[in-house]
Amino acid sequence: MANIPSAKATQTIDRSSLETKLFINGQYVEAKTPARMSCYSPEDDTIVTDSVHKAVQDDVDASVSAARAAFSAWSNTPPSKRAEILVKFADLIEAHADQIALLEAVCTGKPLQVFHGFEKVLTTTVYRYYAGWCGKLGGESFPSNDGTGLLKIVHREPLGVCAAVISYNGPIGLMALKAAPCLAAGNTIIIKASEKTPLSSLYLGNLANEAGFPPGVINFISGDGETGGLLAAHMDIDKISFTGSVGVGKKIAQAAAQSNLKRVSLELGGKSPSIIFPDANMDVAIQWCVQGIVGLSGQACFASSRIYVHNDIKQQVIERMQAAFQQVDGQYGDAISETTLHPPMVDRAHFDRVSSFIESGKNEATLLTGGDQMFNKGCWIRPTIFTDPSPNATVHKEEIFGPVVVISGFSDEDEVVSCANNSPYGLHSAVFTQDINRAMRVASKITTGTVCINCCATIDPSVPFGGRGQSGWGRELGKQGIDEYTEAKTVLINMMY
Repeated sequence: MANIPSAKATQTIDRSSLETKLFINGQYVEAKTPARMSCYSPEDDTIVTDSVHKAVQDDVDASVSAARAAFSAWSNTPPSKRAEILVKFADLIEAHADQIALLEAVCTGKPLQVFHGFEKVLTTTVYRYYAGWCGKLGGESFPSNDGTGLLKIVHREPLGVCAAVISYNGPIGLMALKAAPCLAAGNTIIIKASEKTPLSSLYLGNLANEAGFPPGVINFISGDGETGGLLAAHMDIDKISFTGSVGVGKKIAQAAAQSNLKRVSLELGGKSPSIIFPDANMDVAIQWCVQGIVGLSGQACFASSRIYVHNDIKQQVIERMQAAFQQVDGQYGDAISETTLHPPMVDRAHFDRVSSFIESGKNEATLLTGGDQMFNKGCWIRPTIFTDPSPNATVHKEEIFGPVVVISGFSDEDEVVSCANNSPYGLHSAVFTQDINRAMRVASKITTGTVCINCCATIDPSVPFGGRGQSGWGRELGKQGIDEYTEAKTVLINMMY
């Protein structure tokens, strides 16, 4: 086992300048409890800070009160002004990207290259995209000449106070998917980042003020699952949006239903299949499928964790995937190195969870490559390939959220569609073929929210993203993403007198 490369991110960060307090009503405030949370670097298990404030009931109440007080003025702010603030916020995130990237690096081991190349771009693009929707939330009207004598008008109104609970794997990017449409529609918001990655979220408070958000419009709090539960159960929150595990998503839905029946959006797990037909461009298929599982070291909801390959080319694909995975080994290491492209598991608990899946997989499938710890410290798992799983293999059915892929063979189209759909999840899928008719035919049969053709594990801000089954409720991005933060109001006008 190799020695861990020097974790320079934790050595570079200025701990005295870290924002660890809650950002409520336009200012940083101490939590109402002396309890503090700690963050550890998964690169080498060293502590980053032990002073992150944890929001308790009084803090959640204060953030909700601030958001409620700010709602009326914000919802009546001219759309052009809201758009201006959202664009400036994006500009400021871009200008401060080096510091934000470093904060994510120390908490998650996320390489600077990955943050700048993907998460920063996604974040700023989404804020600017939804800035363009301000003022474009038009309604509908229906004529009165249908015998009713009623002129019917439908328009969209903001919901009110919203909450967002964010996963650790993309704190700033996932936040944008929720906050940008929420704010563009005229709502106010309380954002709770994962307790594993609170620092980059809390850092944004000063940028929000500089961008021009009035106090209370956007609030950043930190806390663990208990804090998230307080948001889900709060009687004065109108909507909660959550990204994370299926188990926690169900608890949030239950708490929302048992409180005030607040609206709920859930972006949960995935076990995304990629199908490679014999006529596929092999270079394209291998490139996308490798990146689709080693990107973020598999810690992505749409990771391409199941690959189905036609039996005619199965051995060729397996050999090329194995060779590609072995090359990936050289892309792990210190987060601030220009050659590092993949992070460790986010913490020791998740490392142990992924490792347990791999151990069970050794009894359920054939281990082709990987499966071991890469360095003598930290939470590093070598990218892993299993082949030929048993029908009920855990590694083939359960979301692992790590760099583990399972490759299976198939004989015909109907068989592989059935296999792809044999999952409780329905988030993402991919089809690799040069036959566009087959691609569209298969896409129409796969029960996932998104089907990629000759690509995988990717999203675009202009179109909706979300899943079916246990992959969640609702959609983010696109027009549907902002509709999730509005309510339709019908006005009926009697035209008969």
